[in-house]
Amino acid sequence: MRTQLSLDAVGALIQGRSENPAEILGPHEVVEGGRRAIAVRAFLPDSDRVWLVDSAQGSSRPMRRIHPAGLYEALWDGQDGEFGGAAKKPNYYLRYSDPNGGQQTMRDPYAFDPLLTEYDLHLLHEGTHWDAYERLGAHLREIDGVRGVNFAVWAPNAEAVSVVGDFNRWNGKAHAMRKRIPSGVWELFVPDMELGTLYKFAVKQLGGRVVEKCDPYGFAAEVPPKTANIVTDLSTHQWADGQWMAEREKHNALDAPMSIYELHLGSWRRDPGQPERWMSYNEIAPQLIEYCHRMGYTHIELMPVSEHPFTGSWGYQTVGYFAATSRYGSPADLMSFVDQLHQAGIGVIIDWVPAHFPKDDHGLRRFDGSALYEHADPRQGEHPDWGTMIFNYGRNEVSNFLLANALFWLDKYHIDGLRVDAVASMLYLDYSREGGEWVPNKYGGRENLESIDFLKRFNEVVHERHPGAMTIAEESTAWGGVSRPTYVGGLGFTLKWNMGWMNDTLRYIRHDPIHRGYHHDELTFSLIYAFTENFCLPFSHDEVVHGKGSMLDQMPGDMWQKFANLRLLYGYMWSHPGKKLLFMGGDFGQWSEWNCNESLQWHLLQYPSHQGLQNYVAHLNHLYRSEPALYEVDFDAAGFEWVDCHNHADSVLAYLRRAKDSEDYVVAVSNFTPVPRHGYKLGVPEVCWFEEISNSDSELFGGGNVGNSGGVMATTTGAQGRPASIEITLPPLATMIFKPRRG
Repeated sequence: MRTQLSLDAVGALIQGRSENPAEILGPHEVVEGGRRAIAVRAFLPDSDRVWLVDSAQGSSRPMRRIHPAGLYEALWDGQDGEFGGAAKKPNYYLRYSDPNGGQQTMRDPYAFDPLLTEYDLHLLHEGTHWDAYERLGAHLREIDGVRGVNFAVWAPNAEAVSVVGDFNRWNGKAHAMRKRIPSGVWELFVPDMELGTLYKFAVKQLGGRVVEKCDPYGFAAEVPPKTANIVTDLSTHQWADGQWMAEREKHNALDAPMSIYELHLGSWRRDPGQPERWMSYNEIAPQLIEYCHRMGYTHIELMPVSEHPFTGSWGYQTVGYFAATSRYGSPADLMSFVDQLHQAGIGVIIDWVPAHFPKDDHGLRRFDGSALYEHADPRQGEHPDWGTMIFNYGRNEVSNFLLANALFWLDKYHIDGLRVDAVASMLYLDYSREGGEWVPNKYGGRENLESIDFLKRFNEVVHERHPGAMTIAEESTAWGGVSRPTYVGGLGFTLKWNMGWMNDTLRYIRHDPIHRGYHHDELTFSLIYAFTENFCLPFSHDEVVHGKGSMLDQMPGDMWQKFANLRLLYGYMWSHPGKKLLFMGGDFGQWSEWNCNESLQWHLLQYPSHQGLQNYVAHLNHLYRSEPALYEVDFDAAGFEWVDCHNHADSVLAYLRRAKDSEDYVVAVSNFTPVPRHGYKLGVPEVCWFEEISNSDSELFGGGNVGNSGGVMATTTGAQGRPASIEITLPPLATMIFKPRRG
């Protein structure tokens, strides 16, 4: 007698709530009439008849319907050699007819064993499976000579999970997954599936609600507003950036020049003939390379390229953390984009958003019906400002998801750095919350201990596994040690955005020059803390949106003064300690605020004032890269000396920047008023010729050409405590840089 099937198990299968459909479906050894045999069962609810087909011999036999809902069975008993014998693992197809009379043939997904090992599941639960993206999600695999796609997704509290897609007409009962207990990972190998197949996971949440969810580890997705994932192979691109990768540590070193061009791919430049169309990765790459070379940028920083449903979020509300946005092409196209920039000697940084995720129903929120990736308590799990969810960093599988995602971009796409968005919101439990709206940590404090541990581990793992890769924190508070190693108590980031410098400097430059003397400390304050972190000086997209106006429009004065003020500001920025970042459009004086749905205002370059500003930024970048004094010692007081920081009456600042070779230095001086100053005396270290190597008032840059005819000779007359001095003409609203020329 054969062991009877469990009615409960059959009922769970038929009702779409089985945790292990393979306990019924597929091949199972049975005893029939005193003989060992294999019973093959299939659940095909939309079929009229089903046959079991021997894939080797081509012979077939009809399967018996054992449940009216569409459960079938046939014996693979090996009599007379038929079907290859019961001792062998059966190799078969299922052929079925539909109600319209058509016939289909398929391999049985339940004839294949799970691929995830117990060690995989252990590492996931422990939170240390750094290569989780190689195991979870959708992966092309070959089992017993059969090619297909293995699906795996973590949803421990779901009643059932199935793979749905265009391959099974989005039928949630056709490809039910099996649950790996106790890990909560659901898995299924679907044979003969091809690249390009659309899919999602149909998750039956507690209570019976079925939600079609995107694959958290999916590598590609449809162009929004469509949301299905796409089976993708990330191994097809042949990388040719070996030289860059071998030398990356040198390019990204703290003593290397770093001038970052921040851009949004969808609005950087568009085809004038089709202004509503996004340009592709492959269209943008050669144009961007030419622009960066001409302008002298060392790196680009892309606003998030991970898949996001709402274009107006600029990528900061991510749904597909492992999926490169399909707006601009395929994953292979993005790889080619990065490859081309690397071969051209340009580094690629991307914005990465581990602080929060959106509430879209197809995303991570309540993925299996429970607060899985987020906190259940809205005081911990929701961002009041952004209407998004906060990750539960204390859950190992969640922190593993994010850490693996960071490593994924560095591994699969050769990304050079991750600029981590909204770090301040991750550090503080009371971020943007009033009293009673947040939950203290176990010590009663406001620090998010789990998030802090996550950030430290993130930096440790990234720097260990990808030497030379950068991590950059957008962190706006006075938290100490953000860019200091974790072994001395820091968070471990490579760089920190200097938000204090940015805010103070913009506040100062917006003042009418006649009032700037009363706000001199807004400029000098930054040097009190300039060397407490490895700072990057940012004028990012955040400064040209939400009613703030463009960089040019924020400058006070008439038309001439606006351009002069902006050149002055950039000259001051490029000579100030710290790496540089400038958002697109700011380098040629876009008038309008940035709009993600429109191209930059490139047509403005037909006007000399805009062309002059662009020429000046290019000049600054090339000068910066050629003068070690401007970049080698950015994060140590040994690289900076005040010459004159007290002249608030004239609103003049002057200082020295020194290279590692202390004899290699430059003198920078900025006049923040529209008054030219003749015979202005500055103390210098020695008597020699001081060449004027930069003047923002040059007519080449749209200025009035006030200057010093190429340079001045120092005299033995001391000034500002130094043994020698130079007397120079300071142009109005201008920054000048001088370099000693000896002999």
